[in-house]
Amino acid sequence: MRVLDNELKNKLIDYEKLLEYGFIRKDGLYLYKTKIHNDEFEIRVVVENNKITSRLFDLSNEDEYVLVDIKDGFGEFVGKLKEEYENELQNIITKCTIPNIFKSEQAKEIIKYVKEKYNDDLEFLWKKFPKNAIWRNKTNNKWYGALLVISERKLEIESDKIVEIIDLRYPKDKIKQVIDSDKIFPGYHMNKESWITIRLNGDVSTKKIFELIDNSYKISLEK
Repeated sequence: MRVLDNELKNKLIDYEKLLEYGFIRKDGLYLYKTKIHNDEFEIRVVVENNKITSRLFDLSNEDEYVLVDIKDGFGEFVGKLKEEYENELQNIITKCTIPNIFKSEQAKEIIKYVKEKYNDDLEFLWKKFPKNAIWRNKTNNKWYGALLVISERKLEIESDKIVEIIDLRYPKDKIKQVIDSDKIFPGYHMNKESWITIRLNGDVSTKKIFELIDNSYKISLEK
């Protein structure tokens, strides 16, 4: 049996996507089976308590085929079988999980709020910057928010503390009035004339951030 802990690092299982993929829910478990290698072997995957385990069975005798879970190779046959097995497991991870980069309670509440109100998921666009993500307006593809993990020094604060921040659009004619470089900062990595940045450390209430998200969304609709 293989426990897919490393594959789930910084990821959350999306149970709706499991069902879409073909998993069956039974007695609190999510079960999936698929045949590989000319239907001679069967992959069986179980999801329980936010853990994924997998096994490969030889259908000719119903024995578990453990060689695919051993690092050292055992010839061409095992190599090809292992490749098919790995590809299917990776496909499940790719299609049935979502990134779990942002850990603060504010970030989690914000992500939930945007999903419930606008049905938008974070998009992780940069392989070199896996902790940076954006939301875009589906009607015109304009960004209206971004979540990032940075050092406070990037905000011209004398600290190397790593923090989560949100970037949001803000009316150009009012932006100078709201920026105080204490709770609300000029937009990090954005146009500072039209974006603001907030640390997700509780200095600005979550309710207020929700209002600013709604405002940013409306601005993104403007031509």
